[in-house]
Amino acid sequence: MGRLNVDPIATFSDGSQLLVSTHYSREGCFTCGLYVVLSGGEGQWDLRAISDQHEAATCLGAQEIAYSHAQRLYPGTAVGMKKPPYLVWQGPASNT
Repeated sequence: MGRLNVDPIATFSDGSQLLVSTHYSREGCFTCGLYVVLSGGEGQWDLRAISDQHEAATCLGAQEIAYSHAQRLYPGTAVGMKKPPYLVWQGPASNT
């Protein structure tokens, strides 16, 4: 799996976290995905995708769709979820 930019939006009672990842896909297209990460032994992490990529014409639009989806998936945690905007990874540094 390539490098992900992730922003935690909720922490569950077992210590796992709900993460959102936002990417600029192409002109006029942003995507967000939801992941759950569990801490394993010795610094290992178990990262699991829990949604398809949500797509929109704007970064904030994609993030709001992902946030709404997360609220439906985890209604008991919805009140404490971090609301958009979230981090966006700009990609590798340019050498120009």
